[in-house]
Amino acid sequence: MRKYLVLFVLFLLLGCQKPVVQPTFTMETYPRIDGSTVTIPLSEAVCAKLTGQTVEQVRPYILHTKTHSAYVNLIDKKTDLIFVTYPSADELKYAQDSGVELEIVPIVSEAFVFLTHKNNPVDSLTLKQIQDIYSGSITNWKDVGGPDLPIVAFQRPVNSGSQTGFLDLVMKGLTPMTPPTEWVVADMGMLIEAVATYENQPDALGYSYYYFVVDMWGNENVRLMKVDNIYPDNSTIASKQYPIVTNYYAVFRKSEVAGSPVRKVVEWILSDAGQQLAEDFGYVKVR
Repeated sequence: MRKYLVLFVLFLLLGCQKPVVQPTFTMETYPRIDGSTVTIPLSEAVCAKLTGQTVEQVRPYILHTKTHSAYVNLIDKKTDLIFVTYPSADELKYAQDSGVELEIVPIVSEAFVFLTHKNNPVDSLTLKQIQDIYSGSITNWKDVGGPDLPIVAFQRPVNSGSQTGFLDLVMKGLTPMTPPTEWVVADMGMLIEAVATYENQPDALGYSYYYFVVDMWGNENVRLMKVDNIYPDNSTIASKQYPIVTNYYAVFRKSEVAGSPVRKVVEWILSDAGQQLAEDFGYVKVR
């Protein structure tokens, strides 16, 4: 149901709309922005474009506090617009309890990806195998065609953007196993490093978002896994051939009036020019 509501909102925003005129802001009139780590480059690019400055000039003003804090700041009215992954159940409840209705608009496409050490001979897992690994019924790489090594399956903390994505997009109602404390990694970048170096064995499995792994935190000792024999790249994400696709969203309070700075920024991001800017910075167009 959530998927269709999001698509309906996108249809309303894009359908039969007039060409969007690029709005112009100063740093004083630009909306207060927050968001996920992975959307910082997009946030910087949009701000620079709409204020007529360079990315380097606006960078000190683009302060993303990560997904959960961004949602809390938006609901508490400490920021106006956030670029994030879809809210967790806890975040939606906090909004409801606070009397705040959120408007959630997809702005770029993304994929949820799995990664392992480059020397791991297993290059593809089915979605069912991934679910079985993280629910604890598959514990050794030999059970999925690999070496006789225990699978070290890293997770992220609850309410982090990637953990919410993992639960919603991958586990789909299944309960993941409770991992050892050292297998829960607070930072996305550190998770990638852990997969690359854990006990010098090619036995680790982790997850993240495609853009973060490919464009923000490269590591030559880590490679992406195929899922159901489909490798994640810009083409398979855009075409939705890759089986675990999602979006990044612009989220704001629904009480924003028509023509407000927040709505103007979001409308422009969804325009042809805004989508091209996103693609220029390595993201996959949502349109």
